[in-house]
Amino acid sequence: MERRFAKAKALMPGGVSSPVRAFQAVGGTPIFFERGSGALVYDADGKEYVDFVGSWGPLIVGHCHPQVVEAIRDQAGKGTTFGAPTELETELARRIVDRFPACEMVRFVSSGTEATMSAIRLARAATGRPGLVKIEGCYHGHADSLLVKAGSGVLTLGIPGSPGVPPDLAALTHTVPFNDAEALERLLAEHGKSIGTLIVEPIAGNMGVVAPSPGWLQAVHDLTKKHDVVLIFDEVMTGFRVDRGGAQTLYGIAPDLSCFGKVVGGGLPVGAYGGRASLMEQVAPSGPVYQAGTLSGNPLAMRAGIATLDLLDEPGTYEALEKASAALEAGLVAAAKAAGVPAVVNRVGSMLTAFFTEAPVTDYASATRADTKRYAAFHRAMLERGVYLAPSQFEALFVSTAHDSPIIERAVAAARDALQQIAR
Repeated sequence: MERRFAKAKALMPGGVSSPVRAFQAVGGTPIFFERGSGALVYDADGKEYVDFVGSWGPLIVGHCHPQVVEAIRDQAGKGTTFGAPTELETELARRIVDRFPACEMVRFVSSGTEATMSAIRLARAATGRPGLVKIEGCYHGHADSLLVKAGSGVLTLGIPGSPGVPPDLAALTHTVPFNDAEALERLLAEHGKSIGTLIVEPIAGNMGVVAPSPGWLQAVHDLTKKHDVVLIFDEVMTGFRVDRGGAQTLYGIAPDLSCFGKVVGGGLPVGAYGGRASLMEQVAPSGPVYQAGTLSGNPLAMRAGIATLDLLDEPGTYEALEKASAALEAGLVAAAKAAGVPAVVNRVGSMLTAFFTEAPVTDYASATRADTKRYAAFHRAMLERGVYLAPSQFEALFVSTAHDSPIIERAVAAARDALQQIAR
């Protein structure tokens, strides 16, 4: 792996195409993968791993599911991109609208970053107010306005923001803690007339998994309504994963706009944003808010997304995901307790994080108190035992429909052994 990584570093910044992949937070050399099958991945030397990264969430039916592969193969023989409308876009849009009552119309883009960036532009145009509220520790992609107190790689690498973001633009972004309705109420009371948008991960996944406290999302919804602020749910990670209709269905909260990615493309690059028609019809060419993309709605991603959503609609799918995820959570909790290693496991549906800390993790501040050195040791120990985890304390583990009982038991056994090792 060292030889491969050296070649990559000579040609790409840090040797990677996305920062967390460089393993800087956990040490060692990044793994170069060659193939995947179900819940398993294989590196370039042929070693097998149980995969809980799943390409950071989209592979909810596992690697190379036959129905998804066949859909992609069939479409590739017909055309990979046209830069023109296809009925596949209409079909996938219909499936999103059917699952998310708050989405009356949808626009496809090519990434989650494009989805959040475009939704914010639309919200600012609709309200005429430039101010933006984001929640500390939430990550919504790398658009300029969104790198203030962000999660994911920004948090992993300890970067407070990013050079290249104009101070005047950063000044338009206000932050409040996750699960703190009073802080949001104070902010909107003071600056509400200049704030037109609030974006939030309804279940945080980019400072590790942090669930909303009871009533918090409802308070966010009510406060944004009171101050005429457009509420955007970033469901790039949670959409189609924690529930058929995402976190907004799970918690019964209707945002003004929603952003999607990952699962909706079945593992291919895709994003989408949607909301009520009165907002979405302000997007060009229906309205004046401009957004475009050559590969937006490309037929390969549409076919993969349709095939994936079809599989998720099979009876018992979400129940099986819940059973496997609960077993993994219970196994990790028991393994940490047996080893005497302080750990808290946060889980919502099929996404979870084991934080190496004694105190509950409920926001950005408590997440950052986790022992990142211990996580790095755990990550290395799990790799040695053939289990691939996210190379950062501040990311989620993802369970797929391919993670059956033997796979979960194998991973839990590895965790027991690894935790005993790092405890010594």
